[in-house]
Amino acid sequence: MAPVQTTKMSNFRWVICALLFLATTVNYMDRQVLSLTWKDFIAPEFHWNDNDYGTITGWFSIFYAIANLFAGKFVDWMGTKKGYLIAIFVWSTGAVMHAGCGWVAMNIEGYDSIEALRMVQAGSDAAVAIATVSVWLFLSCRMILALGEAGNFPAAIKVTAEYFPKKDRAFATSIFNSGASVGALAAPATIPLLARAWGWEMAFVIIGALGYVWMGLWIWLYDKPNKNNRVNQAELNYIEQDVDIAEVQNKQAAKEEKVISFWKCFTFRQTWSFIVGKFMTDGVWWFFLFWAPAYFSDQYGYTSDSMMGILLIFTLYAICTILSIGGGYLPKIFVEKYGMNPYAGRMRAMLIFAFFPLLGLIAQPLGAYSAWWPAIIIGLLGAGHQSWSANIFSTVGDMFPKSTIGTITGIGSMAGGIGSFLINKGSGMLFTYADGQGSAFTFMGFDGKPAGYMIVFCICAVAYLVGWCIMKTLVPKYKPIVVED
Repeated sequence: MAPVQTTKMSNFRWVICALLFLATTVNYMDRQVLSLTWKDFIAPEFHWNDNDYGTITGWFSIFYAIANLFAGKFVDWMGTKKGYLIAIFVWSTGAVMHAGCGWVAMNIEGYDSIEALRMVQAGSDAAVAIATVSVWLFLSCRMILALGEAGNFPAAIKVTAEYFPKKDRAFATSIFNSGASVGALAAPATIPLLARAWGWEMAFVIIGALGYVWMGLWIWLYDKPNKNNRVNQAELNYIEQDVDIAEVQNKQAAKEEKVISFWKCFTFRQTWSFIVGKFMTDGVWWFFLFWAPAYFSDQYGYTSDSMMGILLIFTLYAICTILSIGGGYLPKIFVEKYGMNPYAGRMRAMLIFAFFPLLGLIAQPLGAYSAWWPAIIIGLLGAGHQSWSANIFSTVGDMFPKSTIGTITGIGSMAGGIGSFLINKGSGMLFTYADGQGSAFTFMGFDGKPAGYMIVFCICAVAYLVGWCIMKTLVPKYKPIVVED
């Protein structure tokens, strides 16, 4: 009798998952270089004020939101390998290009050195001209960065579907998605130190160049599972275990579901509920992401490259990362233990998470005792946002047919981008005005720029509850969209 030969299954799919994790980590770090360097390194050279920075961060939010509308279709069109390569090449190039903004501004304005830009008298016409030119240069680079970064998640999700059976996709997605949290933690621990050691330009170059390294790994290691010689037949069988079932289900779904036109989507209350939820809350997350380093520098004198500044930002994101992990489990408890339908369970959970940001009302007052209080409170607020965000996306799947989920998600992302633009640009204008008014500008016991921060903290604190109330008013009970023939 011939011996039975068994082949041990390869596990190359986890190497691919590691690449997705690395890309997401780099994606998040590239996004944070500016927020961690502008206040203490870049602003003195280009004579920026808070309004200038608000302009850059605000328009980045708009660019990113618009790019998200088309990123998924682009990846589908180009294919996974080329689409992902192009996306990371574009955002890495955009990141590295930031480093040349000083040189270009210097030549446009006719100065011999970067130091000459810095020495221009603050408030003079020359300083205003330098600030204006440099803001437009950075905006151009941020637009390129946003265009490329929008492709990361659509590409990563598509790769996950290629390399993992359905039962493993949620776990694989959670692994690569954790790269965002790792990037948020790694950025404050590395970027300010790079800027201090070699200049802010090199911080953009070094972090941006990580994307080019990733591209080399991607070209070397990635191919479709059935064409990748690192995937043996046993692993391929495992990956494709539900392919036939999926094809049957997709064909059946295509017969049962009708596609809702783009403009028709706006006739449903459920669409406006999602729009309001994203518009009211996305900007809160982006505000703290972009302004937290400047806040600790402005209010407490802890620059982003100081040990205390690094520890404060690291602690903030550590709290946000750890506590937000359980955000997706609360609705499950409501559904399984209390028998709620998924929508009701999610809305109940979102109401609970909407109370977390109210802690922002005491961040500034407690900051009078220690900077650790705002760091901890903002971390808790961020955890509440991440938990809220995980659930609000799921409400789309609760209400709309699968054929329309992508469209509704894109519409909501645009609304979130507009909200982010308003709060970031508005904050920059407010902080510049409040700083100029000094003690003449007061709010709730604070004056000058601290009063400005207190105003924005109050807006952020109530945004989620206001958003939840409007969402609940628009869609008080579970009511899925039914498309009639």
